[in-house]
Amino acid sequence: MFERFTQEARQAVVRAQEESKPFGHSHIGTEHLLLALLHQPDSLPARVLQRHGVTHTTAAEAITHLVPKAEDLDAEALSSIGIDLDAIREKVEAAFGPGALDRKPTPSRRRLLVGHTPFTSRAKKVLELSLREAIALKHREITSGHLLLGLIREGQGLAAKVLTDAHVDLPALRQEIKAELR
Repeated sequence: MFERFTQEARQAVVRAQEESKPFGHSHIGTEHLLLALLHQPDSLPARVLQRHGVTHTTAAEAITHLVPKAEDLDAEALSSIGIDLDAIREKVEAAFGPGALDRKPTPSRRRLLVGHTPFTSRAKKVLELSLREAIALKHREITSGHLLLGLIREGQGLAAKVLTDAHVDLPALRQEIKAELR
């Protein structure tokens, strides 16, 4: 199926992996696909979404609010049982020097950073639905616009939540994209 993707759509799928890293996520979800589409400012999805007030920055902020970074969750969990991570870091660095607690990549962690990041089932569904959208429109290639149509049609992932929380009317957005693709 990937051979049917245009260069722009391929770049978006590849970029989704990069978009997951700042969040510390070990997967590629619908939210990362949305951010990747928004990362291409001249693409149809980015132009249409910007008209609806959704930019890469606003989407990233919404995702950060909805899904805290992994290290934030660790600190919260420790805090809930009375452990102050900042106080521990200060004491360890006073005794052993600055950066004493900084993680060195272990072999399994290094693999996560440079290797293949798996797609969630919802993100895989978006890719499948983008193919179906292209076929329904009688298009031979899958574009970034078809990827956005797939995100909208999937409708249950974090990307759809980000869009609906931004007061984007998904059915209207769908019609707008289809009109531009014709």
